Amino acid sequence: MSKFTNYDIIRSPVVTEKSTLASEHGQVVFDVAIEATKADIKAAVEGLFSVKVKAVNTLVRKGKTKRFRGFKGVRNDVKKAIVTLVDGQSIDISTGV
Repeated sequence: MSKFTNYDIIRSPVVTEKSTLASEHGQVVFDVAIEATKADIKAAVEGLFSVKVKAVNTLVRKGKTKRFRGFKGVRNDVKKAIVTLVDGQSIDISTGV
């Protein structure tokens, strides 16, 4: 287990059209810590929401290069986790934990 708490690993839910469509198939999308592993994410979701996780898929969205008043800057990288739940389980992300 890592040195992070569950709230350090799971940063926020992702609410987009694509993640809403995925929720119909028992999947939930979260922004997670860059250092978090799939095992850490699975343990955090099971601990916070009291559900069983079937699978965890992750991806890292690279930060864009942007300009502001002529100065070049880079946005931070973001890691997203697509969590597939066991059949019959669900998470209501509209309510707080």
